[in-house]
Amino acid sequence: MSDELSGRLADNVRQLRSARGKTQQQMAKLAGLPRATWANLESGGANPTLSVLHAAAAALAVSLEELLAPPRATGRHYPRADLVEKVRGQVRIRKLLPDPVPGMEMERLELPPGARMTGVPHTPGTREYLTCERGQIELTASGEPFVLKPGDVVAFRGDQRHGYANRGAKAAVGYSVVVLVSPHAVA
Repeated sequence: MSDELSGRLADNVRQLRSARGKTQQQMAKLAGLPRATWANLESGGANPTLSVLHAAAAALAVSLEELLAPPRATGRHYPRADLVEKVRGQVRIRKLLPDPVPGMEMERLELPPGARMTGVPHTPGTREYLTCERGQIELTASGEPFVLKPGDVVAFRGDQRHGYANRGAKAAVGYSVVVLVSPHAVA
C-alpha cells in the first residue's frame, strides 16, 4: 500500500472512529479484530488485508470506498444566493437547507404587511409545524385561526386546507417544518 493511501486510510479510520465517540479498543471489538490491528490501521503504517479492511468498514458502517477515499471537507458554506427561493404572491419562500432531508420540508416564510398565501395540502397523515420569528402570522387550518407572535409554534395536520396571512403593519418571518408521511404508510 502506498504511503499516501496508508495515510489516507489512517486519517479516515481515525476521524470516523472519533466521530462515533469510540475508543480503538471498542472499535476493534466491534470489528472482531485485535486492538493492535486497529491501532496499526490508524497509524498509517499498516498494510491491511482485504478482510481487515472489510471488517473495519463494517464496524464503522461505511463502504470500503469511504475508508480509502480522499477526506471530504467536514463542512461547506452555502451563500444565501445558492439556496432555493421562490415567490408565491407577495410571500418569499426560501428552503432552509441546501440538501433534502428525507421525509421533511423546511422553509422560511417572509410575509410583508397585508400578504396572504394559501398553503398546499400535503399527503394524508402529514404534520406541519409553523413558528413565528418576527412580526405576527395568522395561520388558518381547516377554518380555525391561530395568531402566532415571536416564539409561538402551532402544530397541525398538513393534509388539510390551510393558509398564512400577515395582518400586521411590519413584515413577518416564520418557519415551516413539514414532516411528510411515506405514501406506503398510508392505508
